[in-house]
Amino acid sequence: MVDLSLIGIPVLIIVIFLLTGLRLLYQYERGVVFTLGKFTQVKEPGLIWILPVVQTMRKIDIRIKTADVPRQEVITKDNIPLLANTVVYFKVEKPADAVIKIEDFEYAVKQYTQAALRDVIGNSELDFVLTEREKIASSIKKIVDSETSGWGVDIESIKIQEIELPAEMKRAMAKQAEAEREKRAMIISAEGELKASENLRKAADNLSRNPAAIHLRTLQTIRDIAADPSEKIVLFMPSDTADLVKKVLKK
Repeated sequence: MVDLSLIGIPVLIIVIFLLTGLRLLYQYERGVVFTLGKFTQVKEPGLIWILPVVQTMRKIDIRIKTADVPRQEVITKDNIPLLANTVVYFKVEKPADAVIKIEDFEYAVKQYTQAALRDVIGNSELDFVLTEREKIASSIKKIVDSETSGWGVDIESIKIQEIELPAEMKRAMAKQAEAEREKRAMIISAEGELKASENLRKAADNLSRNPAAIHLRTLQTIRDIAADPSEKIVLFMPSDTADLVKKVLKK
């Protein structure tokens, strides 16, 4: 008779061997498989099996990742020091390249973004950096994306979170802004005075062409002043307006 215990041990070893090779990949993961150290294939999501000992697998997350590039000091083209920090969004498009061609693609993306930030801002003047953040970020993305594409990594977008100026530069810009506001207020006031003077000139021209209108305007002024009985008024008027004045005062 065959000893069942002798059969059960090999079966148990085989079952354990098969179970050891089972791997589970989620929908957002890919498996890069190596056979005896050589790249074999990229496994899709699901329950997969690899040959234990002979094959190994590294899981790669293909979701969009966020990397915060620390704040750093950058000097602009016009020699103004400032502090800037960025955020880079990226994802793995080719899992095999991300494993084989670079040791740590996340760290490399951060470092390359940091270097590109210094290069782009260093070649731009302060006014451009402050007013054209989107263009600065787009230039950084273009530089980083051209390099990381060889690693199987795609740069989705880069955002400049903050640009901080030195304290003395902030004070200087505040003074400049205040001076600009005062200058604009003076210009508006001067334009108002010019318009008022033009209107007065036109009114004077109209009155000069009609002597009766001058008399009527004089009478209106006298009536307004005469409304206060405490006021005494001495006027020197042409003789032809005396009758009109008397009529107004009687009202």
